[in-house]
Amino acid sequence: MRRPGRKLAPLALGCVLLASCGDDGPAFGAPRGATAQGRDIFRLWQGSMWAAMVVGAFVWGLIAYCVIRFRRRGDVLPKQTHANVPLEIAYTVTPLLIVAVLFAVNLRTLDRVEHLSADPAITVEVTGFQWQWRFRYKEARIEVVGTDDTDPVMMLPAGETVRLVLTSNDVQHSFFVPAFLFKRDTVPGVTNEVDLKVEKEGRYDGRCAEFCGLLHDRMGFVVEAVSRAEFDHWVTEQRTLAATERTAGVSP
Repeated sequence: MRRPGRKLAPLALGCVLLASCGDDGPAFGAPRGATAQGRDIFRLWQGSMWAAMVVGAFVWGLIAYCVIRFRRRGDVLPKQTHANVPLEIAYTVTPLLIVAVLFAVNLRTLDRVEHLSADPAITVEVTGFQWQWRFRYKEARIEVVGTDDTDPVMMLPAGETVRLVLTSNDVQHSFFVPAFLFKRDTVPGVTNEVDLKVEKEGRYDGRCAEFCGLLHDRMGFVVEAVSRAEFDHWVTEQRTLAATERTAGVSP
């Protein structure tokens, strides 16, 4: 009864890994990142998981070897060794090297994710307030504000670097887009600047990830990445709408 179980275990593990595989390997349960920065974070996660699996397999292999090789046979004690200095140095230095490598890789990824372009395509000022979001397009002089009934939509050109300038009017909020593997707090009196480059067109749900009051659950929003032509068309429509409202005496 034990032999089928031993044969099925590797097969089950293989099925789990294959189920999460994509063009760039298994995802290990994480989104692959819809932005260039998110892809860097995903590759860091993926590499860390592979490293953990290798270390885990090595450790479990050593445990299995010791259990089988040095299992008790009768009452005879195995050879007793007081110390093994080279081995002790090896199992002390090896974890330190692993941690150092992981630290260096994390630092390199952080530098790439936090890098600010000298010439972003557009700049969007993101303001969190109780209990909604305001998106102001600096160059186009367009403002999108959410309401109690409607989540605001942030339109972005896909494939281009976008600068987000985040702040808050009242309490601390958190701008979170799960598909981007991106979350950044908006803090009163503090301005955070980040660059994002959405690689594919589509709609991506976002939300506030910091409890900010009784109506915190209403702070949803949508990021819609479109082609440059569609984005320019949207900008023209929004400008026309704003001009019509000003002419009619309606506040934008």
